[in-house]
Amino acid sequence: MKAAAKPSIWRRLASQWDLQSMVWPGIIFVLIFSYIPMYGVVMAFQQYDIFNGILKSPWVGWMNFRMFFEAPEFWNIMRNTIVISLLKLVISFPAPIILALMLNEIGNMAFKRVIQTVSYLPYFLSWVIVSGFVFSLLSVDNGTVNFLLEKFHLTAEPVNFLALPKYFWSILVSVNVWKEVGFGSIVYLAAIAGVDPTMYEAASIDGASRFKQIRLITLPSITPIIIIFMILAIGNLLSAGFEDILLLATNPILRPYSDVIDTYVYRVGILNARFSYATAVGLFKAVISVILLVTANKIARRADFSLW
Repeated sequence: MKAAAKPSIWRRLASQWDLQSMVWPGIIFVLIFSYIPMYGVVMAFQQYDIFNGILKSPWVGWMNFRMFFEAPEFWNIMRNTIVISLLKLVISFPAPIILALMLNEIGNMAFKRVIQTVSYLPYFLSWVIVSGFVFSLLSVDNGTVNFLLEKFHLTAEPVNFLALPKYFWSILVSVNVWKEVGFGSIVYLAAIAGVDPTMYEAASIDGASRFKQIRLITLPSITPIIIIFMILAIGNLLSAGFEDILLLATNPILRPYSDVIDTYVYRVGILNARFSYATAVGLFKAVISVILLVTANKIARRADFSLW
């Protein structure tokens, strides 16, 4: 008996037009904004001239990379990038997990929905609006925080929080947690919802407290999701932030503590028009990020959880 011929790829695509219509916009978006711009990476090895373009600009090899490594601000930028990223990783990463665990323990559904809505809302606000809130709260003139500190006699005079470097990292990380924690908890809540409820019933019969059930059932059940997000977070370790830092660190006094790779690339590449130099810095960051991602994935693979 003759085997039926496989339908052509075009016929399969036509039969799946509804699914393809959802996939192709994402593919086209990635091609336009992620793959096609990769051609511009060659600028890192050129002395780019806007009038000559990429094809006619002279090649300079590794000169732009050497200039960055030898720049007087190099170590300061790397310190700020790594410290801010580690603070966000240590504080911001577990915050959505803790919030998801707490929300899962709330029995009153109406109250639970209110808490979820309140915690999700900041995520949908732009950093421009959020920074305006922060400036209003921490303002020296009629700022809520300074008003309360003086009211309870904790300070004798208003504190200019956004002009003192020692407070900047704390403010930055706290605002990031407030803005991202609610939305980040959605994935963990979905993972917790998939845990077999009979496991909790059996643990309850055995006399396990709620804390023991969380430690022995909930956390092990969502460990694969936690590890995947941890791998991605480690891969983005050099992405300390851009919009939040740019909008919150408006005072030049904060630059020694706020300048990270992304803001440095913006200031040097866009404001000073040193396109080749900024491209080299961005490429350096991308290469280190890939190395961190691959390393984290290899380590996670030993626990049988990995991205690939």
